[in-house]
Amino acid sequence: MSLILSHKVLDEVLQKHGVKPNDLAGIDRLFGGADGYYWYHTLRHLCPKGQIITWESVEEMRAAVQGHEDETAAEDEVKPQALQDAHVAAIARHLATAV
Repeated sequence: MSLILSHKVLDEVLQKHGVKPNDLAGIDRLFGGADGYYWYHTLRHLCPKGQIITWESVEEMRAAVQGHEDETAAEDEVKPQALQDAHVAAIARHLATAV
């Protein structure tokens, strides 16, 4: 299963579900529950605007997203958040269906 990430894809996910970009609770629900909004914005920061990232598996996507989180947390000298299975499943579902 291929997964595609871009700002356009993320915007389309919100539009498809009728969620506004400033609806924290709505984005939480779409992206796996508590902290879904956090991971949604992590995805936006991971992929530069105007670019596309593709992964060939959920495991590859999970490693890339967690790796990005680990790097940015180290830069900020804070403990990284752990990507939970519910977030991974929701992200994968949205990025796979956006293809």
